[in-house]
Amino acid sequence: MRPRNKEYRHLPPRMYQRTRKRKNGTTWTAFYYRDATGKDVPLGKDLDKARLKWAELEAKDKPSDLTMMKGIFDRYERDVIPKKGERTQKDNLAELKQLRPMFDGAPIDSITPANIAGYRDARTAKVRANREIALLSHVFNLAREWCLTERENPCQGIRKNKETPRDYYANAAVWDAVYGMAEPELREAMDLAYLTGQRPADVISMRSDDTEGDYFLVTQGKTNLKLRILMHTEAGENSLGKLVREITERNAHHPSTYLLISKHGKRMTKGMLRLRWDKAREKAQQKAIDQGDPMLAAKIGGFQFRDIRPKAASEIVDIGDASLLLGHSKQEITKRVYRRIGATAKPSK
Repeated sequence: MRPRNKEYRHLPPRMYQRTRKRKNGTTWTAFYYRDATGKDVPLGKDLDKARLKWAELEAKDKPSDLTMMKGIFDRYERDVIPKKGERTQKDNLAELKQLRPMFDGAPIDSITPANIAGYRDARTAKVRANREIALLSHVFNLAREWCLTERENPCQGIRKNKETPRDYYANAAVWDAVYGMAEPELREAMDLAYLTGQRPADVISMRSDDTEGDYFLVTQGKTNLKLRILMHTEAGENSLGKLVREITERNAHHPSTYLLISKHGKRMTKGMLRLRWDKAREKAQQKAIDQGDPMLAAKIGGFQFRDIRPKAASEIVDIGDASLLLGHSKQEITKRVYRRIGATAKPSK
């Protein structure tokens, strides 16, 4: 028998691959199983799935590296995570780093709900444990789609650690204190965050050309959700329209099309925003201390830029409007996590 070509030596016996260059420059690859009669059986274009089909045709067990969690985590990290948003990718990689020491060496079919519960209870970071189990659950669901297991997802029905949503609310005194100490570009960032109700990462990505007629266009980085926020009404320019126009006019002599730029024309980065925020907050806090108001100083000290989004959600009267602006598919999320002031009520008399 002639030895196999070197290009096939990474494949199991009787498995072959065919590769062709397409006219558009891409490469087409597919895998085949050659049976005892010399007939080639198509196995598909995915190597992992092809190896599973090969094992069935050979009546052998599935390749061990495909049924161990390490191999499944590797595939998830290679094929799934890169398709997510930048922040989600970063979070998922951190979550996988925590999960691997516990589960890497385990066959997927050996993992039970008791193992998941044990992991939950052993983690000291309780909120992070919830996120890690959620990711693990997604990995299991995809493993079922990849035909790597037929068992039920062991994460289903597992009780999560109790989470208490952040309930900080920046009232007018706190807002005015920090706003009064902020540099011009930070004031604009605060106003943009408040009027649009968007996350900090989305705010610093806003551009002067993100407009279409009467609307300001937003694509949320975390969810890829697209929003159109009204800038003009029948009565004329609203607060957001005026702000975008003023920022655009101020930046007209700079080449950058980003709305938030420094006085030197540099685009605002997360680090630049954080530096300016910390500086303004510290000045505001010190002023409150100097004026003999330690309670206000403490309140200012807890104010984070991310609290502007729930401030906006809390101060919009209609919960439906607030949920729509924040990009939530369910009003319950807006109500439970982002509405941080109580309902308005009248006294008994």
